[in-house]
Amino acid sequence: MTTLNANLADEIMCPCSGTRRSNIQNMFESGMDIDAISRATGALSGCRGCEWDIAHFLDELVKQKNIVCKRGYKADV
Repeated sequence: MTTLNANLADEIMCPCSGTRRSNIQNMFESGMDIDAISRATGALSGCRGCEWDIAHFLDELVKQKNIVCKRGYKADV
């Protein structure tokens, strides 16, 4: 993992709950949706200033998963 990727993974996406990008990705990869992630982490339950960033990030993860699946490779997510 490059330093840039490591820094992105360590980014706090929800300042109210302290939820990091890597936590959200791991939960998504384990099958959790945005509501389950919110309940588990407390993200999206404070000021909701993170709502758009987290929704966009999850959209990107879904797109990545779909691209991998359509190409015939086994998805790791």
